[in-house]
Amino acid sequence: MKIHYNPKLKQLARNLRNNSTLSEVLLWNELKGKKLYGYQFMRQKPIGNFIVDFFCSKLALIIEIDGDSHYHEEAFKADLLRQTELEKLGLNFLRFDDSEVKKDMGNVIRVIENYILGYEER
Repeated sequence: MKIHYNPKLKQLARNLRNNSTLSEVLLWNELKGKKLYGYQFMRQKPIGNFIVDFFCSKLALIIEIDGDSHYHEEAFKADLLRQTELEKLGLNFLRFDDSEVKKDMGNVIRVIENYILGYEER
């Protein structure tokens, strides 16, 4: 799957990678190095005019971690609009709460694994 992105976002994505949240670092440690069924994930990946937390092109999967800032009405609306635009490209989303990643990584990984297994059955 060929995904285009706004080149102006490249430096911002790099900055975000260098200033990751704790939950992003924790999940990245589980995803990097093709640890999940051999699929390669990227973090802070520019797609279109957006930057997503994690992305696997072979799975057409975006994984987002929502912290406290995502629960304000304006941020929630912006997230929904962004997700809708990216889904129009044929991409799928998994969303996790920041606290879920910190406190229940086992379940987060199970949800991602279930997505992968379902994808492979298609």
